[in-house]
Amino acid sequence: MNILDSSIFDLAPIPMWLEDFSEVKQLFDQWKAQGVTDLVTFLKQKPESLLQSSQCIKVLKVNQKTLDVFQAKDQEHLCSNLDSVFKAEMLQSHIYELAALWEGRTEFTSTNVNYTLTGKRLDVQVRATVLPGHEHDLSRILLTTEDITAYQNARRLEEKNRQLAQSMFIYSPTSLWVEDFSRVKERIDQLKALGIDDFRTFLDVHHDFVQQCIDDIIILDVNQATLDLFKAANKDVLLKNVHKIFTQEMNNTFREQLMELWKGNIHHQREAINYALDGTIRNVLLQFTVFPGYEHNWKIVQVALTDITARKKAENYLEYLGKHDVLTKLFNRAFFTEEVNRLQRSKISPISCIFLDLNGLKEINDALGHDTGDDILRRIGVILNQIILDTQFTASRVGGDEFVILMPDANENDVQGILHTIHELVNIDNQFYSSRPISLSIGHATNMPDENLEELLKRADQAMYENKKHFYQHNPKTQK
Repeated sequence: MNILDSSIFDLAPIPMWLEDFSEVKQLFDQWKAQGVTDLVTFLKQKPESLLQSSQCIKVLKVNQKTLDVFQAKDQEHLCSNLDSVFKAEMLQSHIYELAALWEGRTEFTSTNVNYTLTGKRLDVQVRATVLPGHEHDLSRILLTTEDITAYQNARRLEEKNRQLAQSMFIYSPTSLWVEDFSRVKERIDQLKALGIDDFRTFLDVHHDFVQQCIDDIIILDVNQATLDLFKAANKDVLLKNVHKIFTQEMNNTFREQLMELWKGNIHHQREAINYALDGTIRNVLLQFTVFPGYEHNWKIVQVALTDITARKKAENYLEYLGKHDVLTKLFNRAFFTEEVNRLQRSKISPISCIFLDLNGLKEINDALGHDTGDDILRRIGVILNQIILDTQFTASRVGGDEFVILMPDANENDVQGILHTIHELVNIDNQFYSSRPISLSIGHATNMPDENLEELLKRADQAMYENKKHFYQHNPKTQK
């Protein structure tokens, strides 16, 4: 059956072209005679030869679907406007079609761009077959140009979205980790299959389980913000030093994450502490999520780490301010009140306390200025902080020049030891500041049987007051 007379050709549901490549074959023979062996390189270097070969192709017949797709009235209308259908941009892919024929193949497939006669862009998949009996001269080649524009548009959109998602990952200002938790899920599933229902108790007994799960995690990728956050030069450096980022204290955080996963919470968040590779601390808000479609195996999860170091520092400083006196670095009156209430509830015994009052602060402020007075208060703060270092005692500034040391589980002998240390440190300090010596009035007390804390504090305060009265009786020129 002659393809030119076939109704199948005319009625085919995709565009079909019957073309004559015999003159192209003649060019092939000429080029081979000239010594050309690599057609692709030859045509890339000689674009005029590529154009010449394309102009040698003759369209013998097209079917009705071709006319419909390319919006042509008839074959003559189409063929007289082929320069509008096949534009220069398709020549590069045409090179590889010619190369298939050059190598003696009788079939080839390619993806190309054509245009309708009204200028509409078409993505087409070209399939070509040399008809039997015409292999020697290529005078009959059947081509189909299937319109795959919708498919290519979808593929281009997918690629665009993929690149967008990749860019969002790479350039996100938040540290992002893509990890494989599938082995962790396998471990958890095995425990559930064994009938374990109290996971927290299990972790309490099997301390190594948390570390085993950590070792099972596979890090698939990290973004630039992660490298910046942890001060890593590149991904290789980061991955080789993960143990420096997630130190042993991270195990408690990961333990709680495992508890969330055990309960089925595959999206959760919590605060954690990590470390940059230079050893500096990183407070982070960790947000964990299993990617959609991977809920059954956890093969792809994302961990987002938001740097909250500055916020935590601010919070800690605000908390510090709430409990400390900025000038002396001692605890403030608010903390002192809370600590008194705590000790009253705890029923600790014995409890001792020391009241201290700076003598002559008004005279110092009037004569030398408040800066000098503040400097003396700071010196007292240094002394008292040194005294309570490595003890369970607390020292508070409860007034302008008033201080209290609370001493739980301390008896009279302990008090005498602290008083001795205070006098020694004050004497040493005064040697350095001989022109502005510290003078303190001190009172102390240790609770008696059945004496409450409030009564104890009153006794110590009264003892300090008597000591201060004695000081001013012997120093009448000193102002209180």
